[in-house]
Amino acid sequence: MSSGAKLTSSTLLLKSDGRPPWYTPGGMNLPVYMVGIAGGSASGKTSVAKRIVESLDVPWVVIVSMDSFYRQLSPEESKRAFENNHDFDHPTSFDYATAMRVLKDLKEGKATRVPQYDFTTHSPSKETQHVYGASVVIFEGIFALYDAAILEMMDVKIFVDTDSDICLARRIKRDVAERGRDPLGVLQQYDRFVKPAYDGFVRPTMNNADVIIPRGLDNQVAIDLMIQHIKRQLDERNATVMRPVLVDKYCSNTGLHDTLVTLAQSNQVRAMQTILCDRTTSRDDFIFYSDRLSRLIIEHGLGQLPLQPKSVKTPMELSYEGYEPLSVVTGVTVLRAGGVMEKALRSVARLANYGKILIVGDPKTHEPRLHYVKLPPSIKDHQVLLMDPTIVSGANAMMAIRICLDHGVLEEHIVFVSLLATPQGVHAIQVAFPKVKIVVALLDPHIGKDELLIKSGYGIFGDRYFGTED
Repeated sequence: MSSGAKLTSSTLLLKSDGRPPWYTPGGMNLPVYMVGIAGGSASGKTSVAKRIVESLDVPWVVIVSMDSFYRQLSPEESKRAFENNHDFDHPTSFDYATAMRVLKDLKEGKATRVPQYDFTTHSPSKETQHVYGASVVIFEGIFALYDAAILEMMDVKIFVDTDSDICLARRIKRDVAERGRDPLGVLQQYDRFVKPAYDGFVRPTMNNADVIIPRGLDNQVAIDLMIQHIKRQLDERNATVMRPVLVDKYCSNTGLHDTLVTLAQSNQVRAMQTILCDRTTSRDDFIFYSDRLSRLIIEHGLGQLPLQPKSVKTPMELSYEGYEPLSVVTGVTVLRAGGVMEKALRSVARLANYGKILIVGDPKTHEPRLHYVKLPPSIKDHQVLLMDPTIVSGANAMMAIRICLDHGVLEEHIVFVSLLATPQGVHAIQVAFPKVKIVVALLDPHIGKDELLIKSGYGIFGDRYFGTED
């Protein structure tokens, strides 16, 4: 497990070398690989799930526990629960509609919020856990293989079959240590509810499993075989490449349409572009004119966001019929070079919100890799200004746009602003996301297929701006 792993009781999120594109060159999401793991209470489902995660060696994996989806109890049911007289192991104890919504979001690659359950109060917690970016989702619980609609989403279904005496011993230890129960109450609950529910409802779901693992975590041979099977299927799914495909597919300048807006090429703009493209320009001058041009392009980008009418009174008590933004504006920086444009946005939009996305090209393949996402929780209701100084193949820009869409932002509420872009990159974005507006200061048709950089133009913008050139 990598040092970047984050582990909680209900969800494990593993981040390693960055997530490769999870969508096609046309911008459409590829379905997330989903594994269902069922079995009796304390049979070792979670331990098997964690062993699979540790062995898969894929970037981002999420474990979602069915324990998160216990439904809200009525006052009478809550009273019985504190008396150990409520049947938590019956299928009616779970909120399948919420579980279905969360799993559907994850399957489609969208951001979602997973409920949390407080076992000491027998009620759903007010807190939820934000989850986004899973390459693999593991759904584990006693009824993980029970609901027909959830079964349809599973790529592989596993049942962990462990001896009932071992399950009982584990349940006593867990409920006493983690859930504040007394041993006698645990035994009574087991005899009255857990064992009958297992025999009547849980064990029959074994028939829905693709694979049965006897003895749970002790059966290393069966687990290893299952892991190899999953790895083979993941390898077949992860064959998508972006940059070379985009460069080859959109090699001409034809096909650009009116969602592209270019800055008017005034004498001042042309003079600034000349300074920025000049390889002899000092770093101080490069920074100064980059900042100046960024402010112009940010203003131009803000002008593309939709407005709504607003009437105000002037100091002279006259009416002025003007406009205001349709909704909150959020600037999303594509790190690291996008930070330059964030500085420009802060200088012209005082009330904007901000988010950050870190996308780094793989040093060998040049494929974009997602390493970090931090966006405002309410971004789905915002207008978004995506900021990156250069668009080359369009792969990084498409990943950034895809992330915003996965968080619920409307495509027509996204404006992508850049200082320098290739027609190929712009064309790729327009085909995949035809409602996104693209605002650039200069189009440059030169692109190197080997290094996938703009041949003429700024060079590596971030290195020149931050002084990290070799």
